[in-house]
Amino acid sequence: MSLMINPRTQDIGFPVRRLLPARECQRVGPFIFVDHMGPALFEKGTTAGDVRQHPHIGLATVTYLFTGAMMHRDSLGVVQRIEPGAINLMTAGKGIVHSERMPADIRDNEVPVEGIQTWLALPIEHEEVDPKFEHYPAQTIPVTEIPGGTARVLIGTLGELSSPVRTYSPTSYFEIILEPSAQFRIELSRQELAVYMAAGAAKANGEKVDSYQLLVVGGSLALQAGPEGCRAMVLGGAPLEGKRYLHWNFVSSSMERLNQASGQWAAKRFTLVPGETEFIPLPQNLR
Repeated sequence: MSLMINPRTQDIGFPVRRLLPARECQRVGPFIFVDHMGPALFEKGTTAGDVRQHPHIGLATVTYLFTGAMMHRDSLGVVQRIEPGAINLMTAGKGIVHSERMPADIRDNEVPVEGIQTWLALPIEHEEVDPKFEHYPAQTIPVTEIPGGTARVLIGTLGELSSPVRTYSPTSYFEIILEPSAQFRIELSRQELAVYMAAGAAKANGEKVDSYQLLVVGGSLALQAGPEGCRAMVLGGAPLEGKRYLHWNFVSSSMERLNQASGQWAAKRFTLVPGETEFIPLPQNLR
């Protein structure tokens, strides 16, 4: 049985279309959060689009850009420019703080920024691992030609290609670009799958999926691009055991742990990003 999810659009200094979590579906495999950022232009000499430092626990963020660039800084001291085609995996585990800012050259040259940011919930036994940041340059991410298009293996295995990105539970994440009417099929046993239409439209298992819609499809997917082709993000993985609670930027199997993390941030007991003083305060409803 399929489930269609329409985006909720927010403006956080740039447009964001949020697909997960949704009222109808909290997560697909380990994917508990899916945002489509932009496309957006940022005015020269401003801080529009900059995301001040903020904390995470119990999850791993995956940032993948189509265009533009972002500058990542975190409490581990990592400074990394994020560019199109690369995978940037930040495992929060027991706690990390980071910021994301728009590089000056992106503003000066009016380069649009667009991409997908997802969160992976961690298995219960790995929720409190040490935090880390891993950068996988675009040239390390496998890409292959398929009939009428291309497939990039961002995480997991597709046919004979395997991504170098390592996760704590079986995870699949592919970018599929199809020419008009081209087809793509995949079946992954014991995994949950969804397809997000980042551009264009297609039929997924016979059901039309328009731009910015996400269709949860189960463990198999038959995709046929519409008359303009499509860019589809296929995502999913093995179901995680147990319930997950999501409050603000925190994910955990324990409400007590979420409350503890909220108290730590309010009391400024997280390690902060070196050299940064601005931060996003804890929302009032979590105090």
